Amino acid sequence: MSDIIRLLPDSVANQIAAGEVIQRPASAIKELIENAVDSGATHIELIVKDAGKTLLQVIDNGCGMSPTDARMSFERHATSKIKEANDLFRIHTFGFRGEALASIAAIAQVELKSRRMDDELGTHLVIEGSMVKSQQPCACQAGTSIMVKNLFYNVPARRNFLKSDSAEMRHIIEEFQRVALVNPDIAFTFHNNGKLMFQLPAASLKQRIVNLMGSAYQEKLISLGQDSDVVQISGFVGKPESARKTKGEQYFFANNRYIRHPYFNHAVEEAFSELIPEGYYPAYFIYLKVDPSNIDINIHPTKTEVNFQDHQVIYSMLRSAVKQAIGKHSLSPTLDFEAETIFSTYFPKDKPVVEPGITVNPDYNPFVRKQQAELNLSAGLNQDPNLANWKDLYEISRRDKQGFGSEPRTMTIGADFDSEVPARGFMQFQNRYIVSRVKSGLMIIDQQNAHERVIYERLMERSNEKKGHSQQQLFPQTVNLSAADSELLSELRDDFSDLGFVIEPFGRNAYIIQGIPPDMVDENIQALIENVLESYKTNQIGLKIDKRNNLVRSMARNLAIKAGKVLLPEEMQSLLDDLFACSVPNVSPSGKTIIISITSEEIEKRFND
Repeated sequence: MSDIIRLLPDSVANQIAAGEVIQRPASAIKELIENAVDSGATHIELIVKDAGKTLLQVIDNGCGMSPTDARMSFERHATSKIKEANDLFRIHTFGFRGEALASIAAIAQVELKSRRMDDELGTHLVIEGSMVKSQQPCACQAGTSIMVKNLFYNVPARRNFLKSDSAEMRHIIEEFQRVALVNPDIAFTFHNNGKLMFQLPAASLKQRIVNLMGSAYQEKLISLGQDSDVVQISGFVGKPESARKTKGEQYFFANNRYIRHPYFNHAVEEAFSELIPEGYYPAYFIYLKVDPSNIDINIHPTKTEVNFQDHQVIYSMLRSAVKQAIGKHSLSPTLDFEAETIFSTYFPKDKPVVEPGITVNPDYNPFVRKQQAELNLSAGLNQDPNLANWKDLYEISRRDKQGFGSEPRTMTIGADFDSEVPARGFMQFQNRYIVSRVKSGLMIIDQQNAHERVIYERLMERSNEKKGHSQQQLFPQTVNLSAADSELLSELRDDFSDLGFVIEPFGRNAYIIQGIPPDMVDENIQALIENVLESYKTNQIGLKIDKRNNLVRSMARNLAIKAGKVLLPEEMQSLLDDLFACSVPNVSPSGKTIIISITSEEIEKRFND
């Protein structure tokens, strides 16, 4: 019987190793930009085509490489950063294991041009699938230019697992931002399919954050800082009033390297716990500087997961630093002298300043329907005896004037029943559930899930028919987004249009909302768009649903009334009318139960036990 263990060929071993480092185009970009930073460059340019699947190119004006170094840089574990194992605990640079270029070259067609400042000629190197095709002298600028073409061309199975161009582009933007945020002294330029996405001059840290994340951050950030023998903490946190329902921009950096650390995330959120509502998250850009010997950054191929020797001490100091920064801001707000913009508002002396106002129609009721929807259940639902009976029971409860009483009165028995009892037999329990008397007992409806179902079916009908009516805005609203969310909104513009939105680009990462669906009133459009996009991204990760269905689900979730909202009897009546006109009234779009029933027998049994 022959031996069965054999050595893999280098080509196969290299492709397997490449999968640990290069999972997608964004992974390759991360490695290339970090190498450019380590080269001492003062300007780095990133060029991307087709979300990196066709071309990735990074150009820098750093130290460049000799012909020998250029060739050696593509060998596995060839590096200038470490000489012995102990050097792993004294790392101050980004790339150090010598795997990045070798991994990229194993699964792409790579072309490199590099020249040192003192050399007259540079070197031009072409590699395909780890095989050197040519290397010869060339005339080129000082620094390094590396082009990665047709990523995963020789590993089609892995290429097939890449997401859509827009999804991959969001990952690329995220990696670009992480490097740019820790190197404000380096100028960056980013082109995507010939379009300029970012042009970041060298600037202060706060101005770099503003240039990357949008001008709105100019007024949102609070600086923090705390030094000790264990850790030096610096950076910025968002003001409590700017917290959002989405996690958004939350960044930790250790020794100028982006890291993920849920334990430290908890420290920041704990500092904000009594200042922002539950379910809201602050933005923060926090930089930790520790002794390299007290941190292990070599526990994961992407180097984003790290171990700290004194993590409990850092947790306490981090929470204290954030609380202190928020306290100082609340007690003594200061002028920002780093802002690039100037005050240009002019008020004429001979004209009084008129305070802006808003007109509200107190008689408007969003739950009143223009026409009574037909109450019909789908054939599938009629097979369920409970659902089949609910329609009839609901109609009986509407006609039953006795209900909980023929006239509205206030319940005083028990604190939970704190709303007025309607004449039609409805009541609200804990400002979350609608309780109705039916022939067989009680019917309880979750108001948030019910409204989510109503909105979902209404929006899905509009989207399917592509007849989303729009109400033009008298004063169009401007929405400023992060680069990743801007890319996603650009992809979904046609789908938003089918729902009744009129959205037009307005500069980099900004959009003007010219029109909204007519039944959407008094909405904070900025917050709504941000929350819908965040829900959309979350659904992309956990659910296998198409783009349009995902958007409608996300919209319904964010437009639905929430638990805790007090409803008038007419509003409860209208909501249930709408609910029982839906094709699937018993389950929300996310699969949650909307209706439960408690029979008279169950109630009697509880009292007789």
